[in-house]
Amino acid sequence: MSNLKLNPLKKLEIIIEGEHQEFATDILDRADVKGYTIVGNLSGKGSQGFHEGHLMFNEDEVLIMIIAAVPEELVEPLLEGFAPFFDKHSGVVFVSDIQVSRLVKFKG
Repeated sequence: MSNLKLNPLKKLEIIIEGEHQEFATDILDRADVKGYTIVGNLSGKGSQGFHEGHLMFNEDEVLIMIIAAVPEELVEPLLEGFAPFFDKHSGVVFVSDIQVSRLVKFKG
């Protein structure tokens, strides 16, 4: 067994249209989230039906997922920041409990 210490954090998985990537990353950056991963060209089925992940015309026409690990105290402010956006646009945020090693990479 490894000697790495695990620390609890929350994982946000934000699925939105690619054209709104800058809006979402701006919210994360302003909340001082230390990093995130952006996955493009998502495929899947939801309330809007099936969504094909290939590029149609440009990168704005696809769904993306932004994944971030954040301290619990940032979850509510981040969700409040996204709430007005989701009143007008499609997408979803998943929040789950995770454990990470190297906590210094995720907290200020």
